[in-house]
Amino acid sequence: MAELAEQLRRELDRYSPGGKLPSSRALVERFRVSPVTVSRALAQLAAEGLVVTRPGAGAFRARTRTAPAPAGDTSWQEVALSADGTADLVPRSVDASGVLASLAAPPPGVIEFNGGYLHPSLQPERAMAAALSRAGRRPGAWGRPPMEGLPELREWFARGIGGPVTVAEVLITAGGQSALTTALRALAPPGAPVLVESPTYPGMLAIARAAGLRPVPVPVDTDGVRPELLADAFRATGAPAFVCQPLFQNPTGAVLAPERRAEVLRTAREAGAFVVEDDFVRRLVHEDAGPLPRPLAADDPDGVVVHVSSLTKATSPSFRVSALAARGPVLERLRAIQVVDTFFVPRPLQEAALELVGSPAWPRHLLAVSAELKARRDAMTGALALHLPEFVLPRVPSGGYHLWPRLPDGTDESALTSAALRAGVALAPGRPYFSAEPPAAHVRLSFAAVAGTGEIAEGVRRLRSACDEVLG
Repeated sequence: MAELAEQLRRELDRYSPGGKLPSSRALVERFRVSPVTVSRALAQLAAEGLVVTRPGAGAFRARTRTAPAPAGDTSWQEVALSADGTADLVPRSVDASGVLASLAAPPPGVIEFNGGYLHPSLQPERAMAAALSRAGRRPGAWGRPPMEGLPELREWFARGIGGPVTVAEVLITAGGQSALTTALRALAPPGAPVLVESPTYPGMLAIARAAGLRPVPVPVDTDGVRPELLADAFRATGAPAFVCQPLFQNPTGAVLAPERRAEVLRTAREAGAFVVEDDFVRRLVHEDAGPLPRPLAADDPDGVVVHVSSLTKATSPSFRVSALAARGPVLERLRAIQVVDTFFVPRPLQEAALELVGSPAWPRHLLAVSAELKARRDAMTGALALHLPEFVLPRVPSGGYHLWPRLPDGTDESALTSAALRAGVALAPGRPYFSAEPPAAHVRLSFAAVAGTGEIAEGVRRLRSACDEVLG
């Protein structure tokens, strides 16, 4: 790949700025290399700013950049952004690197093992387009919705949660990330500790730190959070809330064991604290999962649980419709923060969500995704067992979209991630999933964001070569 990139670099002067380079097929025939090698070479030149690639159109010589304007002096912002004014507050740092790892599109030719959403081929694009079209024609569809959300949509979410949750206790929010932000702002003042699973979703850690909260880790094993350590953490910190994902936890895939569910709720209730339940992938269950446990909120008559549920993971990154459910006085605080921050979720999007989940296409989509995710999970676990037996998988989940292998002792996550990217596969390193020092090196491997099982097999083969480079 390096030799081809260097040859193309030397030949760029043959083309005027904006001029089109030969097609990938022509380069394959001329240099007698594989399409993957051509793709990686072009990606390298694109990363250097020498070439611009346009999907479906080809590669073009980059235009000459104009000299940048003189930079101003922004050093004053370091003081402004770090001065909280109160000595005992936790500094509000904002680190989005863990979130960007699953949001950023990889370079052309790179297999996306770091994605956090369904591949376009798995998204219900036709059903969403039809739902949005029907929604836009509804009378009043472009008017202002109720601040809490459309009653019919709130009722649909309430039915999905079950138990004592009623439509009056549900708020419609703009995606799970927004709902978690609202929940943490409502439950914990700046400077407070908040208990989190360890490891946990980097986006939640970013939310907490941006709000000036101090994430305190509580270890997770293959059966979910350990209740005795949760009780210890509440006693030691006095934290007002514990954030958890009881079903197919991100990143471990753990499901909170039946005997631990009541214990977690009882522990939080005795501590006078809330449990924020992020039920983010209930609709991404695999075909072989069997009956799912109910949400914690369905077994909570006392208002301990603040429940978050979203449609985004099962549809599209841009279909940002979710719900917050809570009982008691905390609901009014959640509603107030929601209104102040966003006013409301746009009505056409809420109407489209109602059209989608009420259409015959919705259950068909969920069944198709369920079967496909199982096939992809099995393809990835099989490929890892064949090519990377040193990767340890404590749990193979029956829901969600990723695996969480433990790497051999002494593995440098950063070095492996960089080597993998050079080999043409993007990974999510494990370090951002821990709020404190990690006990071992991990990577998160997504099987939902790729084109299919063939790409999974190729990605694992590339990962094998990266491991050989790093581990020797």
